[in-house]
Amino acid sequence: MLKKWFNKTFIAPTSITPLVTFRIVFGVMMMVGTARFMALGWIDDHYVKPLFHFTYYGFGWVKSISHSGLIAVHILLLIASLLVVLGLFYRLSAIIVFVTFTYLELIDLTYYLNHYYFVSIVAFLMILVPANRYLSLDVLRKPALHCANVPGWCVNIFKLQLAIVYIFAGLIKINHDWLINALPLKIWLPASDKLFLIGPIFTYKITPYIFSWVGMLYDCSIVFWLLWPKTRWLAYISVIVFHVLTGILFQIGVFPVVMVGATLLFFSPQWHQKILWAMARFIQPSQMHIIAKYKNSFYEPPRLQIHFFSFFLPLFFVFQILFPWRFLLYPGNMYWTEQGYRFGWRVMLMEKAGTATFYVTDSNTGKKGEVFNSDFLNSHQEKQMAMQPDMILQYAHFLGNYYQKKGIQNPKVTAEIYVTLNAQPSKLYIDSTLNLMTVEDGWGDKKWVKAW
Repeated sequence: MLKKWFNKTFIAPTSITPLVTFRIVFGVMMMVGTARFMALGWIDDHYVKPLFHFTYYGFGWVKSISHSGLIAVHILLLIASLLVVLGLFYRLSAIIVFVTFTYLELIDLTYYLNHYYFVSIVAFLMILVPANRYLSLDVLRKPALHCANVPGWCVNIFKLQLAIVYIFAGLIKINHDWLINALPLKIWLPASDKLFLIGPIFTYKITPYIFSWVGMLYDCSIVFWLLWPKTRWLAYISVIVFHVLTGILFQIGVFPVVMVGATLLFFSPQWHQKILWAMARFIQPSQMHIIAKYKNSFYEPPRLQIHFFSFFLPLFFVFQILFPWRFLLYPGNMYWTEQGYRFGWRVMLMEKAGTATFYVTDSNTGKKGEVFNSDFLNSHQEKQMAMQPDMILQYAHFLGNYYQKKGIQNPKVTAEIYVTLNAQPSKLYIDSTLNLMTVEDGWGDKKWVKAW
């Protein structure tokens, strides 16, 4: 039974049309997102003005570049995204989208968002699939590239990745604070009471509880409703309503648009075929005879690729399923220590804030001075740093090295940091006498963070 399902889902031929729609939607979203980022002036705000950038553990070698270089990277990403939409020089374009977007994401840890991580994963997977072999300029250049059917894995790896995102987002909501205390929605929703028409709803005490339970049930089950043809349209309408509402209520960037666009993948090949045929007749009528000529063609990867994918893809998805559970290896409250928090599809799960004051002491003279964080960080960086241990440690080491170059001998860096979680009273986050220059980051338990 399992083998039959596996062969039907991942090996047997399936229509390429959902993959092509996904290619176009993904490319358009990347274009719009990149153009929006540039238009809002975020290149300067995020990458140029701050004196210091926080890095992901193991990726400290990824550095920002000059302002003109960053503009060039964004323009390259914009062009490559357009070429993905058009299906022109597709494989190279997909590689450029993945490399440039992921590079920009890695420059500064403070801008980590789940949907950025999701986009990087999807961009990587797009490199592996033949999404340019139908309704593309590559086919127009070389008609023999056209194919109507692909192995099932070419389409279903994206559905599987979406399922991982949604189901993990739902499972992690099954906790006492979210379901029983309605936190943090009990804090956030009343602030939206002035919204047109729906604002008064958020003044009711029961509203955060309803939203908490509905949010959990939605995330846990929506993929299954999308997979079932009888409920697919209703499920997709709920996707639109859910993500539009969250986009209005919370500052989560383009994540709602990304998910609304990506879940189109669950519609039937026949639905996608109708959409693409309409596009072909209107935009590329010359491709209609190619589609008719190769209507039963099948793309079969070279044998070497088949062996590689049969080994690599299972490992990739096993990692995607297991990695979010790494928080179980650490003691304490994950939301407090944030050990194992990132890359686990945890969206809007806590209200956390901190204030951090750093001091640098000359070990030889005993002279101590307070650091003005705004001299080195923008407001967003400072806000994120003040409640996340690895960033606190990175910043402390940066300060020690910076002031050592300024002539302070063997600098000692301490910090007085108070953090509040889900509206609880602020608590001292670390020992204010601890010399952070003596602490090293790593995968191990951050014992220097005080217990919740």
